[in-house]
Amino acid sequence: MNYTKTDAFLKLKKHHELLTDQRTADLFAAEADRMDKLVLTLDDFIIDFSKNKIDKRALELLCRMAEEVDIKKGVQDMLNGRKINSTEKRAVLHTALRNLDKDFHVDGVNISLGIRDTLNAMCKLAEGVRNGMTTGYTGKRIMDVVNIGIGGSYLGPKMAIRALDKFKTPLINFHFIANVDPVSAERVLKRLDAETTLFIVNSKSWTTDETLTNAAVCREWLVERLGVEAVGAHFVAASSNVPAANDFGLLSANVFGFGDYVGGRYSMWGPVGLPLLIAIGEKNFLELLAGAAVVDRHFADTPFEKNLPVVMALVDLWNIEFLNIGDLAVLPYSTELALLPAYLQQLVMESLGKSVGADGEPIDFATSPLLFGQEGTCGQHSFYQMLHQGSKKIACDFIAPVISSTGDTRSQRKLLANMVAQAEALMIGQKPAETEPNAAFRTFVGDRPSNTILMRKLTPKTLGMLIALYEHRTYATALLMGINAFDQFGVELGKKLAMGIEKELAGTVGAHDPSTTLLINTIKEFIQ
Repeated sequence: MNYTKTDAFLKLKKHHELLTDQRTADLFAAEADRMDKLVLTLDDFIIDFSKNKIDKRALELLCRMAEEVDIKKGVQDMLNGRKINSTEKRAVLHTALRNLDKDFHVDGVNISLGIRDTLNAMCKLAEGVRNGMTTGYTGKRIMDVVNIGIGGSYLGPKMAIRALDKFKTPLINFHFIANVDPVSAERVLKRLDAETTLFIVNSKSWTTDETLTNAAVCREWLVERLGVEAVGAHFVAASSNVPAANDFGLLSANVFGFGDYVGGRYSMWGPVGLPLLIAIGEKNFLELLAGAAVVDRHFADTPFEKNLPVVMALVDLWNIEFLNIGDLAVLPYSTELALLPAYLQQLVMESLGKSVGADGEPIDFATSPLLFGQEGTCGQHSFYQMLHQGSKKIACDFIAPVISSTGDTRSQRKLLANMVAQAEALMIGQKPAETEPNAAFRTFVGDRPSNTILMRKLTPKTLGMLIALYEHRTYATALLMGINAFDQFGVELGKKLAMGIEKELAGTVGAHDPSTTLLINTIKEFIQ
């Protein structure tokens, strides 16, 4: 069942008509309790939804819609290990990786026992690398860690290490190789010393073509310098395919597995987070997990009208369905969170980019936003012109830690003032007097929706909370729309075709459309 089948949806369509000529700014005077209803808190988080063109009655109806769709059951089904990834017949339990004080079961098996054992082994390795007791083949301490992965196994660790730089050990440098472009590996490897480098291969199945290609390049580089016997001392892996990792030269004790109940874009909480664990240490990593667990409990237990991920999803749906505002700009006013938009692109668009429901039937409404963003204030000098005066309205998420990790209050006040001003300007707009020069060009229509997410300070715990908020917002949206948020068949066709074309680039060209044939032949000509 999706939201269009609910009684609340029909009532919302009628109610929306009453708001058509209303401006968001006028709703503050019309509703004395507006801030009480549309500003929600959780621990050190405050989320202000009040700059959306939504009123108390609309929120009530949206919550009723969530009840009719039965989001509560969807949440419980996930936490109880039901196979809610229906197309792949898999449970979805990335939450088990971070709720370490609870037991989770899949097909009657307690998966939490293995999760705890794996985490303990990861912590042992990480501590050894951090304190210099775990060394390379020649006995030198590890000075550089290289993560080889793509998708969630690249975006998650890289984003989190950037975000938590203040908590990172200064003794180790961290590098990331994702793109199969040979320049990607070359730029990293030329800066490294083989004797002091540890590689982490992040591939659950050990079949991801880009990751295995880059891993092979790095292995060849290491073997050229230290010999094949050194591979086991300089490579570890986050993978469930232990035999394939062994064939590559890895020791079984250094292969950290996880089940198919953890999807790539939800995987940074477990073995995929090994680079982050090495970077920030066990204590801080456990705080990251604990922060996410706070949001898990909140999502499961809090009434809809106070439930942050649910209200986030409901406001998104309101903007998409009733205001025709389908895209989202994520605007972190924090250099530490600069990689957050790229991370969320995969989380949101891979999860919601579907055109059929979980029942396999076509759907006729918009699902995924086009998500983009950049850190403030840099984005203000880039695409904010479109946000303010473009003909297409874009919803915005403004995000900021209030207290800077640097302790600089002067620059931080300037940063936060810019963020608050941008959100206000998007809502109120500007209408200059007709007699002013270029009045038409100086007009800002306004009435452009935004959420503002404030946290007291960016820490491992609050980062965990922030990511979990977006994870559950995405799942709640999928439940409302009746789609499966956990498969991603859309990425497979291009990969399959690429395997055939790769062979043709070194051999005989097969049957293709004229454009593809031209491109293959041109590449072959240039290569030769």
